[in-house]
Amino acid sequence: MTDKPVHLPERLALLSDLNAAAYITEGLLAGRENVPAMALGKVAEPIPGDEARVALEPVRDLCDEAMRRYRDSKPTRADAWLAPRLHATVRLDRREAADRRRWNHLALGVAPDYVTWRHMPEPKQDGRASAVAANRFRGAHHTQVFARLWWAAELFRNGPDYGPVVTACSHQDMLNTVLRLDAIDHRPTAQAMVRLIENGTVKTGREINALASAINTSAATLMYDVIAPDAERDGEPVRRWIEEAEWAGPVARDMLPEGPDDAPAPEESVDRLVDYFSELFEDAQVRGRVEKGEGDD
Repeated sequence: MTDKPVHLPERLALLSDLNAAAYITEGLLAGRENVPAMALGKVAEPIPGDEARVALEPVRDLCDEAMRRYRDSKPTRADAWLAPRLHATVRLDRREAADRRRWNHLALGVAPDYVTWRHMPEPKQDGRASAVAANRFRGAHHTQVFARLWWAAELFRNGPDYGPVVTACSHQDMLNTVLRLDAIDHRPTAQAMVRLIENGTVKTGREINALASAINTSAATLMYDVIAPDAERDGEPVRRWIEEAEWAGPVARDMLPEGPDDAPAPEESVDRLVDYFSELFEDAQVRGRVEKGEGDD
């Protein structure tokens, strides 16, 4: 399996899509090769400044700890643990997080071994070799291994509370399907979906996908931000949270960190959407679900 890079710089960096592509080889995707760290370091661009949030070691330590904690279980379980801690360690605003170069470097220059550990598929029954999808190293925010965790934490946190992030990231279909939806940028919508999982209305991956499809279809005709308005967003808490990285220290391993101290989604709006989405789910087509009235004589 791919090894931890033998050469790790002190700081995180930026790696363009073009340069990243040169290091995503078939051998790397199969877990047979390592990334040539020295060569990659020469084409990576330093992030200006010397802020604490650009230190590489805390991020690398989180990856090592995630692999240690979940080495005897399914790697998918690491998502719920790592997402809030990655978000609270790599403190970014949304503009910075949208820069794919950050995530390219993190996947290839910092933790390629984590990427292969987390996303290597199960062995194929026909004997063919398994391989990690290339978009786990370099891809969109909803597929790239670290970008999707950071954005899941950003979109599902409720103000400083990362609890909903743990719920969301404990279900792979929330990451694989829901994270792609434009509607999930509306905080009451995100929190309502989490509540439906927490209260047991929605339980399985198929049900999550069915609900996501129903919400997305309904959003074409109904503006959720009108029937369930969000609180006005203020960028100051995020700015303070980023500044506090200078003295915050490493995140706790066994307690959830705290995110930016912005206002949570309004409870009235979340409750309204929980009720509305529950009704949508009643009529949603869930593959394999026996509908009411079916099978009656």
